[in-house]
Amino acid sequence: MNKKSLFFIIILVALVSIFAVSCSKEKAKTYSDGEYFAIEDEFPASGWKEFVALSVKGGKIVKVDWGGVNRNGDDKKAYDKAGNYNMVKFGGAIGEWWEQAEKVEQHLIKTQDPAKIKYSNNDGNTDEISGVTISVNEFFTLADKALKAGPVKPGTYKDGGYYAIEAEFPSSGWKAYVSLLVKNGNIVEVYWSGLNDKGEDKKDYDKAGNYNMAKFGGAIADWWVQAERVEQHLLKSQDPAKIKYSNNDGNTDEISGVTITVDDFFNLANQALKQGPKSN
Repeated sequence: MNKKSLFFIIILVALVSIFAVSCSKEKAKTYSDGEYFAIEDEFPASGWKEFVALSVKGGKIVKVDWGGVNRNGDDKKAYDKAGNYNMVKFGGAIGEWWEQAEKVEQHLIKTQDPAKIKYSNNDGNTDEISGVTISVNEFFTLADKALKAGPVKPGTYKDGGYYAIEAEFPSSGWKAYVSLLVKNGNIVEVYWSGLNDKGEDKKDYDKAGNYNMAKFGGAIADWWVQAERVEQHLLKSQDPAKIKYSNNDGNTDEISGVTITVDDFFNLANQALKQGPKSN
């Protein structure tokens, strides 16, 4: 073998080695150990705000929970397992939602990368997971969001959905209620609204332009806008007891842009947490 041939062989071996190392590094993709979580920003038309919770150990995704929460604090998977969803019976689906969701979860545990999925249409379906016909794009989007956000610090509450509602209709005609979702011990979702005697939701009623506190009452903002600011305060404080009222009417100076009374919200949130998670 001449020197020229030997030189080319050495170069070839070196290139193959570099490629192998590169591939090895790609396969060895790892994450920081801990618990991860992401949830949709708004309630979609389905009424279920989806979320994804992940557990990472030894740099690998070892546990995945894809679920959803509605305004009543129900967990979609538990709700479905209790026979309240019935995609197979009434929709002719290939499997119940929770069964298909678990197959999607296992797919991510196998691939270890939410980007490794191909969709078959613009509705977010895929042909890559056997026995799954539900749309999965939201799951992989949330999983990616959770991993990019990094691990969350565990809280002290028991995981699950919580709910509390006023016992009687007050003079306002709106019976206030609060629903919460707890994951990894943290309050991760808060919904504050009310129901009238027709069963209409106060937030929806307000967003549709039927309440108009700002337009006709000169309020700093409409009720639903202020309510969402109060929800964000609890998500940040993680404790409904951490609030100071500025008067006996239940107002507070601690939440910017909020002039509505908030005592019923914090009382109901506290009541819901003391009652414990719902059982579907």
